[in-house]
Amino acid sequence: MTGCFSFSEVIERTYKSGFKRSGLRPVTIDLKDGTVVHFWVSKTRLETKPNLLLIHGLGASAIWQWYDVARRLSPHFNLFIPDLVFFGGSSTTRPERSDVFQAQTLMRALEAQSVKRFSLVGLSYGGFVGYRMAAMYGDAVEKVVICCAAVCVEEKDMRDGVFAVSDLDEASKILVPESVKKLRELIGYIFYRPALARLVPPCLLHDFIEHVSYFLLLAHSTNDITTCVYLS
Repeated sequence: MTGCFSFSEVIERTYKSGFKRSGLRPVTIDLKDGTVVHFWVSKTRLETKPNLLLIHGLGASAIWQWYDVARRLSPHFNLFIPDLVFFGGSSTTRPERSDVFQAQTLMRALEAQSVKRFSLVGLSYGGFVGYRMAAMYGDAVEKVVICCAAVCVEEKDMRDGVFAVSDLDEASKILVPESVKKLRELIGYIFYRPALARLVPPCLLHDFIEHVSYFLLLAHSTNDITTCVYLS
């Protein structure tokens, strides 16, 4: 099926069109060290509007998670919506894989766009990155909102049974699925009615896995990412 038609690609094109209608445009920031960061930013930046950075979590790219939010916020903020490194259009040849590296990369990319002060919202894995940015760049970060990210949880909490899955390897197989079975299991945790996960056709699940396969390959190369993903 995916050889001639990709439902995920159709959704992504729809989201991109929606971002453009919301007054956003894509930009690519080359940091000249092998790292490239893709952003969606407000076409017109007004000094009367505050700057707002939206940091996505696990998924294909930023537009999958901020589509509905961006169109509501764009009239009130100068928006900066990046793809984190290894997601969407952002990549690096550098060996770092930590949330600290993600925070440093985003800060450098914002500075390249002459953004000196901003607030941020971090979702899931993006919450860890946002937390790091606030801790490292307190003079630049004005306000912080962290959603669905257990930034205060420690490894001992996992050993004490805070989460149903205490093994990071098993957790990463669910949260960063490489098979239809594991993706369906993940959807079962997410859905309000878990039985609905069984109704999603396998071809659509396989299509989505192929769509995000670049990140899946890189994420399994380190525990830094999978640990944060698990705690998200």
